[in-house]
Amino acid sequence: MNHTDQLIAGFSRFRSQYYESEPQLFQDLVSKGQHPKTLMIACSDSRVTPAATFDSGPGEIFMVRNVANLVPPSELDGHLHGTSAAIEFAVESLGVENIIINGHSHCGGIKALMSGEGGTYVGPWMDIARDARADILREYAGASPAEQARALEKAAMVVSLENLLTFSSVRHRVVRGELQLHAWYFDLDEGRLYGYQLDNRRFEPLA
Repeated sequence: MNHTDQLIAGFSRFRSQYYESEPQLFQDLVSKGQHPKTLMIACSDSRVTPAATFDSGPGEIFMVRNVANLVPPSELDGHLHGTSAAIEFAVESLGVENIIINGHSHCGGIKALMSGEGGTYVGPWMDIARDARADILREYAGASPAEQARALEKAAMVVSLENLLTFSSVRHRVVRGELQLHAWYFDLDEGRLYGYQLDNRRFEPLA
């Protein structure tokens, strides 16, 4: 069986689980619309599967996936901004209560940023975290490349948290206590989840 056949078989199992076992679920999602509580910005990496990782079902998470789970600053420059559009829709139209930056170890985008390599689109996209790279190379000057990359994976997530606040709709809802911002780091080696703590500016174990 090739992989596309496996995916079709997987859809058949999905259909059996939700359309046959829980027929009301999708009827409600269609008739009542989606009302997710959380926007999650995760990496496109195939090893990271947020719906499975967090055991969430249809309608629970409004999902954005991009290279290195980055959030660009809010910009009105006439360019196309897919991640920014998703943030705007999730906050202003869906009224999500949480935004979670979901990063992970061994990130290919961060590896490209560390090495200074990147294609026509990846390189400019990773420039979002270029200042963080300079900080990590200075702070971790004596560390191994793997340690530097791990530190940058986390530092880039903090950059994304800061960039979220450049969106006026996000900032206003955070100030009013209507929206919470989070950064969660999935360690693939340990199978552990770490969360960024504002009080000590460190990632602490969550689960």
